[in-house]
Amino acid sequence: MITASTSLSQLTDVSKSTASLPRILDLTPSELTDWVVAHGWPKFRAGQLQKWLFHHRATSFEQMSDLPKPMREQLAAEFRLFAAEVESHQVAYDQTEKLLLKLGDGETIECVLMREPDRVTVCISTQVGCAMGCVFCASGMLGLKRNLSAGEILEELLRMQTLLSPDERITNIVVMGIGEPLANLPAVLQVLAAASSPDGLGIGARHITVSTVGLPAKIREFAHTGKQYNLAISLHAPNNTLRDKLVPVNDKIGVEAILDAADEYFEVTGRRVTFEYVLLAQVNDEPQHAQQLAQLLRGRCAHVNLIPMNGVSLLPYHEPAAPRTQQFVAILEQAGIPASVRKRKGADIDAACGQLRLKHEKS
Repeated sequence: MITASTSLSQLTDVSKSTASLPRILDLTPSELTDWVVAHGWPKFRAGQLQKWLFHHRATSFEQMSDLPKPMREQLAAEFRLFAAEVESHQVAYDQTEKLLLKLGDGETIECVLMREPDRVTVCISTQVGCAMGCVFCASGMLGLKRNLSAGEILEELLRMQTLLSPDERITNIVVMGIGEPLANLPAVLQVLAAASSPDGLGIGARHITVSTVGLPAKIREFAHTGKQYNLAISLHAPNNTLRDKLVPVNDKIGVEAILDAADEYFEVTGRRVTFEYVLLAQVNDEPQHAQQLAQLLRGRCAHVNLIPMNGVSLLPYHEPAAPRTQQFVAILEQAGIPASVRKRKGADIDAACGQLRLKHEKS
């Protein structure tokens, strides 16, 4: 197994001769098997290759020692494994790690590794930029450039895996990085299938959470995948008037349509929906906002995840003081709505979504 001692320079050494080759991570398992058979190798070689990609943490085809040397040479001649370059690698005091990855077209994305005593969570991006326009978020300040391919998203996961020690493994995935995941749903579903497969990372669907600003048709499509992934909806306001200001795409959607889709998600999957709510001081943190939110969610199997605003120097918003946050929580809980405050991770390394990319692009 390749360990965390593998240097990042090994991972970024992509030669010009291979720069135009397709990513092997963009292939589905069946496409990978088709390639193996088409090149005259037994089908079981595809399973070995999968293990090297997802279990043994290989960073090159040459390291795949139980594959025949001619097969490794064919793979290296036709595919790239890690195609992005590590532009920045930051490590926080709490062992949170963040990578800024430079893609083949020069665009950049972020992914974050968060450690807790009982789990290791990776947060991944799904788009270059974001079109949702949330006024408090750094991810969309530069607009949307394009969707990421499944291979580009998978590379985020596998890059993060190389940062782990041999006794660590990824236990949870949150699709909460740069971009709107449901706007890139086909690629996201391909990635989640690989992540949850026993032949992939083996992470159970209940340990995978996808966050969305709330696209009703896509929520319904996501509900009918037959998987029990967790759904988190970035609500941020308890009424349309305020949400239109904070999340501009809401004026074409509406809170009611989002709640209807969330209800269907619960009915189909049986999974409680989480409603994320970034607290902005003197904007959406008033007691009446908490009361309106409680009324909105009353009778629903829902949980509110309150997120203190991560400061972005170019934006005029900031988090409320702790007593204000606790008052908001208390109002929700008194109304019977389960609520929690997200623990901040990696605050000293710009770990909040989009911050590092924004700083890099501005510089």
